[in-house]
Amino acid sequence: MRLDQATKEQLNEWQQSLSEQYANFKAAGLNLDLTRGKPSADQLSLSDRLDGILEGDYKDNAGTDLRNYGGIDGIPEAKQLFADMIGVNAGDILIGGNGSLPLMYFSVQTALLHGLNGADSAWNKETGKIKFLAPVPGYDRHFTVCEHQGIELIPVAMNDDGPDMDEVERLVKADPLIKGIWCVPRFSNPTGAVYSDAVVARMAKLANIAGDNFRIFWDNAYAVHVIEQDCDELTDILSACRAEGTEDSVLIFGSTSKITFAGAGVAFMAASANNRAAIQKALSFTTIGPDKVNQMRHVRFLKDQATLTAHMDKHAKLLKPRFDAVLKQLRAELADSGMATWTEPKGGYFISLDTLPGLAKEVIKLAAEAGVKLTPAGATFPYGNDPQDCNIRIAPSFPTISDLEQATTVFITCLKLATVRQKLAA
Repeated sequence: MRLDQATKEQLNEWQQSLSEQYANFKAAGLNLDLTRGKPSADQLSLSDRLDGILEGDYKDNAGTDLRNYGGIDGIPEAKQLFADMIGVNAGDILIGGNGSLPLMYFSVQTALLHGLNGADSAWNKETGKIKFLAPVPGYDRHFTVCEHQGIELIPVAMNDDGPDMDEVERLVKADPLIKGIWCVPRFSNPTGAVYSDAVVARMAKLANIAGDNFRIFWDNAYAVHVIEQDCDELTDILSACRAEGTEDSVLIFGSTSKITFAGAGVAFMAASANNRAAIQKALSFTTIGPDKVNQMRHVRFLKDQATLTAHMDKHAKLLKPRFDAVLKQLRAELADSGMATWTEPKGGYFISLDTLPGLAKEVIKLAAEAGVKLTPAGATFPYGNDPQDCNIRIAPSFPTISDLEQATTVFITCLKLATVRQKLAA
């Protein structure tokens, strides 16, 4: 039944039926969690061979003892592995710690306090509050990086092919205090969008509008996290920037956190020589050397792009049934209902669903009371403020398929109940 075609009598009957279903769920004492995009235990087990893989050989190809200090920018073998993964040159890569989020935080902090092109380029030398553009819905941890460092966030709408570039260009032209933009360019969190060639080309030109101190934080977290094989590729933005003479404007981030072990991976950054030099200098005040042993573990385990692709195919075989389980129920229960719209991503870790305006908080509240935890409403917007109160991020990766099916059933019931109640109250 379409919501807009239902009579008041039908809505009342619908509400009664949904309320009874909801009461049964509450009585069942469920405890199901769809809050974050964590790999399942089965996915993590795909990388168990990392333990002991070096078999006592702790030297790189040049004979350097990886157990000792030094090599702050990473070992050459790891640079080559990750350069091939994202389509840049090995010389563009700097290896970080176990996750990309600390590397992104550190890069923002360095640009803010010390500058990426000499001390005079430090953002905090500007008069006024530094700002970042935040495509929405987006990744909450990007937003909190800026919030913690006192950087104001300005929301920009996400389209199916990336951020609204007309709005991005208008904003950076109008306000010189806008110094950056957050991007998850392939299988964006949470919509699953892949930035089009046209969007990447316009991104590469932004510094010509915004100035030399503008930076694109290109978090390519899901570069190889394909679920469906017929998915779009992503244009190399570093090459596009070099063609425009703006190579200093982009910092590319990635990691193995959802490739091998989420808590014991390897992070990396690809950037121009100027940016790498600035970050490496700042890193030298914090460490004498990274965990090169873990870097070599990953090199020996992932080996090359063919091996990496085969490994990610195993992830896809575990992820696809989980996404299918959620999407199958959404289509069966909500298609053409007028109650919700959602994305059907071909990679990444999330499904983005929009309720009717004003309902996301209520749906999530109802679900929590029935034993299903979801990401808090507003989390995909800066400061937790979704002006339409409609976006909900669904993370299918961690639960078992049976738990996921049950959680989705509860979620859909909560969404229907909240929607019918809103319609009756109108």
